[in-house]
Amino acid sequence: MNENAEWRTYFNLWRLIPDGAAIVTHSSRLFPVRRDGEPAMLKIAVIPEEKWGAELMVWWNGIGAARVLEHKDDAILLERATGNHSLAEMARNGQDDEASRIICKAVAGLHAQRGIGLPRLIPLSERFRSLESAAHREGGIFVRSAATARVLLSEPQDVVALHGDVHHGNILDFAERGWLAIDPKGLVGERGFDYANLFCNPDHAIAAATGRLSRQVGVVAEAAQLDRWRMLRWIVAWAGLSAAWLIEDGENEHVAPTLQIAEIAAAELGDAGS
Repeated sequence: MNENAEWRTYFNLWRLIPDGAAIVTHSSRLFPVRRDGEPAMLKIAVIPEEKWGAELMVWWNGIGAARVLEHKDDAILLERATGNHSLAEMARNGQDDEASRIICKAVAGLHAQRGIGLPRLIPLSERFRSLESAAHREGGIFVRSAATARVLLSEPQDVVALHGDVHHGNILDFAERGWLAIDPKGLVGERGFDYANLFCNPDHAIAAATGRLSRQVGVVAEAAQLDRWRMLRWIVAWAGLSAAWLIEDGENEHVAPTLQIAEIAAAELGDAGS
């Protein structure tokens, strides 16, 4: 089945009407649509990671995440965010603490026990292979990030289904439904990992601002009931992993800024991180 035929099949199957321009990424195809007058989003996965993420969206059943209205094969039909507020804009306009607390509340919903078996998920340890390679190849802060990750992964705490890519752009305003997550990667591992990417976002100017990381670690640790020092270690590990992926993707201009977050978190750890 060719690509056009595939999305047309779902349009016909679920009675969908186009409601905006399609969005094409390396991992999925997104179509703003309406069904019976209600706004929705058709997402067709094109890589395995996105397919596992779709299974996780179904499993979450609208708690902490956008509700799945339909799902079949590589496609899911989601409720669409229609609210006017943006967490990134809040963070840029004096409401950084509030944005972090909103994200923590949404993530807590994702991590809540469901009383049913987990769907197929990727072990968190598998995600860190790129960091190990970067540590051997690049040295520097990558070595500390990799060593920190190994320790964290060897003794995981509070293992849950993970979103895998929590940041200000993946928690959206769904109006009366509140703030909900989209676009999970479908991982399983320690819940603290899911908060680490917040400290690299919403952009580098904010993330690297003097004192910002230290303050937000306190806000997130309190809101999510996490240990501050362990949270800092996850930031060191995550920022190194993110930088390793950037190298693999040829986005070298973003590597140094990302590694700066690892260095800030490592400095915050001080002797406790050695």
